[in-house]
Parts: sequence; structure tokens; C-alpha cells
Amino acid sequence: MLSPKRTRFCKQHRGRMQGISYRGNRICFGKYALQVLEPAWITSRQIEAGRRSMTRNARRGGKIWVRIFPDKPVTLRPAETRMGSGKGSPEYWIAVVKPGRILYEMSGVPENIARRALSIAASKMPIRTQFIISG
Repeated sequence: MLSPKRTRFCKQHRGRMQGISYRGNRICFGKYALQVLEPAWITSRQIEAGRRSMTRNARRGGKIWVRIFPDKPVTLRPAETRMGSGKGSPEYWIAVVKPGRILYEMSGVPENIARRALSIAASKMPIRTQFIISG
């Protein structure tokens, strides 16, 4: 699973997911892509599950690019802990995505195979997405 190799300051605030994505919203590497339609947190497990399902589905050939990286830590408190005593320890990593962001790109396969592979990857995501083709 994806996570940063090293971090300087580990604990972050949750923040807000307002607006649309201005970065990473165009197809840069492949021919087909999966684009996000609503804001969300996507965990490193979900990113990896989508990537695995795509590579399994487009068996022969084809190249896949993962365009997001989970760089935000999510902390959790231990169960049955009293109030106070500081913030919990980082448990997992997430990527914050906004509408318009590209999750995965694909090339080197026919459109029907790419569409099927990306739809399977989309089913692993907690949000609505759309299939786009570079024009």
C-alpha cells in the first residue's frame, strides 16, 4: 500500500474539501482515464484495490498510471479511552480528491477493455466517477 517514506510533521487537521480540482484534472500520460465527480477521502487501501483490479482485468499489455498519492495521515484514538490526553496516533493514509481529479490513466489496450477495467476500479471507490477519453 502507498504511504509517504518519511514525514516531518505527522499529525494534520482534517480540513475542508471545497471547490474543484485545478491540478491533475487533465489526461497527461494515457489515452483513457477515470475522473472523480464528487469530493472525498480515498484511502491507500482503496487506491491499491482499484489498481489491482485494473491490472487483473487488462491482463495482457496496457500501462496504468495512478495519479493520486495518499499523503494525509488519519489519526484514531484507542478504543475505550477517556477524553483528553492528546491526539491519537496515525493509523492510515488518505488522498483528498476534489471533483475533476483524475484517479487512474490507462493506455495500450482497446477502448472496451479499458472501459471495463476502469469501471471495475470505479466500483472499488467510495464516490461517483466517470470514464473519459483524451481528445
